[in-house]
Amino acid sequence: MEFKVLASGSKGNSSFVTCGTTSFLIDIGITYHRLLRELDRMGVCLSDVSFLLLTHTHRDHISGLSVLLKHSQFRVYIREEMYPELKDILPLDRIEFYQDEMHLNDITLNLIHTSHDAPGSVGFLFTYLEHSLVYITDTGYLNRKYLKLLKNKEIYYMESNHDEKMLMDGPYPYVLKQRILSDVGHLSNETTSEYLQELVGKDTKYVVLAHLSEHNNTEELAYSTTFNKLKETEYHPVLLVAKQEEASELLEV
Repeated sequence: MEFKVLASGSKGNSSFVTCGTTSFLIDIGITYHRLLRELDRMGVCLSDVSFLLLTHTHRDHISGLSVLLKHSQFRVYIREEMYPELKDILPLDRIEFYQDEMHLNDITLNLIHTSHDAPGSVGFLFTYLEHSLVYITDTGYLNRKYLKLLKNKEIYYMESNHDEKMLMDGPYPYVLKQRILSDVGHLSNETTSEYLQELVGKDTKYVVLAHLSEHNNTEELAYSTTFNKLKETEYHPVLLVAKQEEASELLEV
């Protein structure tokens, strides 16, 4: 299994996962030209992409969709609740609707229903042979019913959107601050670190902190909050912070 974050943040999000001969693009919140550039750096062609998985329909996750559809043939996976937001740009004959557990070639994909203010928002658990990736972004909280399913996986990609003090002391209107802090908003550094402290295990190789706010967080704050929390465990995975304008390194497990 290989995983690479192409872009992560409020201006655009996209990631790439390869499991054997099957490749997934997750979200397309970047331009078509940037996508081609990042794929080329990996030695990958657009025709190598097997499926596009959408987490939700906010612009920073789908802004490049209409152009990408004109240059590709792969199927797009969405939840039915997403379709009204996408019907003007996504033809029905390109759509597959998610099931809570799916088998795509030799990959098992479990949906993680997230609590964001977008219809049908989801995260994923990828399982390929003995390898695993948890992908969770844009959610106000993680339902505890998923904790057992998500425990002790090899790679965690988890939203660490804001520092609560920076958010409350910052320039955002009060209504927007309340939305971000709410159950349909975004995970804070502290909340994410607490989830990760409970989830990581002996098989965990990498933790990637994602979707950092450019106004209400810093890479240093996100990193140190989770680093200090994981120090309280017996596990010491590699901890990384995903960036907006720079793709991550390629992670292999």
